[in-house]
Amino acid sequence: MLQQQGFNFLKIDTCSATPKYLQVRDSIVSALECGKLKKGDVLPSINDLSYILDISRDTTEKGYRYLKNTGFINSIPGKGYYISNSEYKKDIRVCLLFNKLSAHKKIIYDAFSDALGDQAFIDFYIYNNDYAIFKKLIKSTKNDYSHYVIIPHFVDGGEDAFEIIDSIPKEKLLILDKQVQGVNGDYASIYENFATDIYQALTTVLPNLSKYRAVKIVFPKKSYYPKEILKGIKLFCNQYGFNFVVVDNMEKEVINRGDLYINVMEDDLVQLLEKVINLGLEVGKDVGIISYNETPLKKYILNGITTVSTDFKMMGYMAAQAVLNNSKAKHAVPFNVILRDSL
Repeated sequence: MLQQQGFNFLKIDTCSATPKYLQVRDSIVSALECGKLKKGDVLPSINDLSYILDISRDTTEKGYRYLKNTGFINSIPGKGYYISNSEYKKDIRVCLLFNKLSAHKKIIYDAFSDALGDQAFIDFYIYNNDYAIFKKLIKSTKNDYSHYVIIPHFVDGGEDAFEIIDSIPKEKLLILDKQVQGVNGDYASIYENFATDIYQALTTVLPNLSKYRAVKIVFPKKSYYPKEILKGIKLFCNQYGFNFVVVDNMEKEVINRGDLYINVMEDDLVQLLEKVINLGLEVGKDVGIISYNETPLKKYILNGITTVSTDFKMMGYMAAQAVLNNSKAKHAVPFNVILRDSL
């Protein structure tokens, strides 16, 4: 127990979405940097550290194994782990804030963390589209991060988000996925052109849309998706003679032959498919479907659902490069259409 009490400076942040084995690494390295550990110090056993941090033995072992593979710690049979390298210092410390963790957000995270590799620490937080939580996280984080990488999507209360984002030093700021009006200064941004992207995507598949009369965008009132998407679709419909309809409640929607649906939320896609099937209508013939954001399953559902999607892997990679190069450039991410039988 004396050994456990002596290492109480090692901490796990239960609010962080950063994998706990990486937090084990970060906690030990931070302790070295602030002088609480030094080269040659013996670390707690796997069982002791698991107890101290209240995590599983497998997680602790994975954290130690990560540190050993990078040469920071070593082990002696019968004696345990010890600090073998005091030069394990990283100047890149990233506070990564995502609005949610979905299939495509995981692609961004994996590409971002893989591209950074061992060159950076990442503290990863999810604020669930809640502006109050987002604001609290920004205010409560210490100013020792070299970079703040944020995806700013909110269901409610995000109208003033630019104010809290503007408080972040611009040399540390990287905004992902969308541009935020009102944020001043020279900062990095990797973003989607929501209105332009969907307009161009629909233009690309225009020959496949000739069988449909109305283009209906399923866009719930409580959606974090940017309203620029609606502008792009409306512009397309006005130019090419389609009826433009916004559906804010899929449960109450009445489906007719000749309708083309564009959905942004996965739950709405499930309801839409159930209604079409129950009516005995054929997807891609009687009713068209385009779904936002490519996921592996959409390739197989009913012979394939057509998707419009940014390149999330590229977004994560571009963000990592901006961090590594301290770039302040702003880049739009490629946007693609994957045409399948649902049109």
